[in-house]
Amino acid sequence: MVAVAVAAAATATSAFLGYKGNRAAAKAARQTAEYNAQVKENEAILLQRAKIEEENSLRKQSERLEGTQRVATAASGITMSGSPMQALADTYFNTEYDALKIQYASDIEQTRQISAATLIRAEGAARSSAFKTRAYQSLLEGGSRAATLMA
Repeated sequence: MVAVAVAAAATATSAFLGYKGNRAAAKAARQTAEYNAQVKENEAILLQRAKIEEENSLRKQSERLEGTQRVATAASGITMSGSPMQALADTYFNTEYDALKIQYASDIEQTRQISAATLIRAEGAARSSAFKTRAYQSLLEGGSRAATLMA
C-alpha cells in the first residue's frame, strides 16, 4: 500500500513538474516572439531613417547638378530661358520623381517589417497556447494515473 502511495505521489509530482515546465515554455515562447517582433519593428525604423537619408542625398546631388547647370548657362552668356530652363525643370521633376520612388520603397519595406512583427507575435501566441494546453494535459494525465494507482 505504501509503494502504491509513493508511486501515486511520484506520478502527481511528475505531472506537476510537467505542468510547470510547459507553463514556463509558454511564457518563454511569448517573450521570444515579443523580442523578435521588437527587432522587426526596430528594423522598420532603421529602414525609414536610411530611406530619409537616401532621399536627402538625392536632393543634395540634384541641387549640385542644378547649380552646375546654372553656372554653365551663365558662363555661356545664354539667358535662363528656353532649353536651359527646360533642363532645370527636368532636373527638378526627375528629382521629385526619384524622391517619391524612394519614399514608396520605404513604405513597402516598413510595411513588410511591421507585417513580419505581427506574424511573429501571432506565432508566439500560438506556441504559447500550445504549451499551456500541454501543461493542463500533463496535469490531467498525471492526476488520472495517480488516481488509477490509488484505486
